[in-house]
Amino acid sequence: MENQPQQPPSATPSAASTAPGNTFDTADIDAPLNTIGFEFDDITPSCVSGHLLVTPKCCQPFKVLHGGVSAMIAEALASIGAYLACGMKRVAGIHLSIDHMKSAQLGDLILAQATPLSSGRTIQVWEVGFWKANQTSMKREHMISSSRVTLVCNLPVPNHLKDVSQPFHKYAKL
Repeated sequence: MENQPQQPPSATPSAASTAPGNTFDTADIDAPLNTIGFEFDDITPSCVSGHLLVTPKCCQPFKVLHGGVSAMIAEALASIGAYLACGMKRVAGIHLSIDHMKSAQLGDLILAQATPLSSGRTIQVWEVGFWKANQTSMKREHMISSSRVTLVCNLPVPNHLKDVSQPFHKYAKL
């Protein structure tokens, strides 16, 4: 159990992310996450977080959150964090592992938070935790999944993709 991420003391987004007018357009940042209804709460080089209401779009046939959806969220949050941490150079995921400890049912609110374990110039390792949360208070109740994502960083950005950084300049707290 020592390799599992510990629940941070605060379950609420940072003050900067909840400030009036500081809303994130998920469609600008990550189209697949937008499709399933994921919303970002915080985007920084040291923490990327957000939440998801479990709907039929992200459930497997047994009406629980699909493990592949959790993996997609984990890779997206870790990739965004690594991208910001390495100065908006291209990153690529090279390994993802995920452990599912408990299920999330249709209608549950899930919080996800990615933080770096190692932020090297070439390789970064990010830990992504998933918690079931109270829908009224957004307070974390218990961890449901834990993921580790390894990314290769500082790859060159092709000229035709230079504008990829625009949403991050708009939304990220750098």
